[in-house]
Amino acid sequence: MNKQNNSELETAIFAGGCFWCTEAVFQRLNGVEEVVSGYTGGNIKNPAYREICTGRTGHAEGIKITFDTTKISYAELLEVFFATHDPTTLNRQGNDVGTQYRSEIFYSSSDQKQLAEDFIKLLEKENIFESPIVTAVSEAKPFYVAEEEHHDYYNEHRQQPYCQIIIDPKIKKLNNYFSKKLKHGSL
Repeated sequence: MNKQNNSELETAIFAGGCFWCTEAVFQRLNGVEEVVSGYTGGNIKNPAYREICTGRTGHAEGIKITFDTTKISYAELLEVFFATHDPTTLNRQGNDVGTQYRSEIFYSSSDQKQLAEDFIKLLEKENIFESPIVTAVSEAKPFYVAEEEHHDYYNEHRQQPYCQIIIDPKIKKLNNYFSKKLKHGSL
């Protein structure tokens, strides 16, 4: 953990479908310092978007979140993660289909691994979802930053149909259920 200005920064890496969606959600949370879209969990170095789209590299579209643990916990990030994507569909989020859209948590410490596994067990015990959770929990692998055009995508392209149809409902859900965790002025 790095200490800066009385903050304690930590990193989380999540894959929950299209990174445009997950980036837009986590950018709005108080305590989240940075969200970077990229590729992780695959078997080639420095993959490009066109390669990821084939599903042959083994990478998932993911986000790397830098967060201040004095403002938001890893457990709270997990809560938002599971509430804003479907963790019960294997290699799919809505119309986005392929291994690159899988649900996976990439932990960087034994604490993160334990918290993720315990949270999944709790969700299953409480029957929160109608189908079994398929989210994998894996050790973090190299994270490759996506091309510039994928960064801050939702905020820059809100009028595009994909953003309105797919991402807007996730943001609305975030606002409805997690309003107290949002940055001021965040929509």
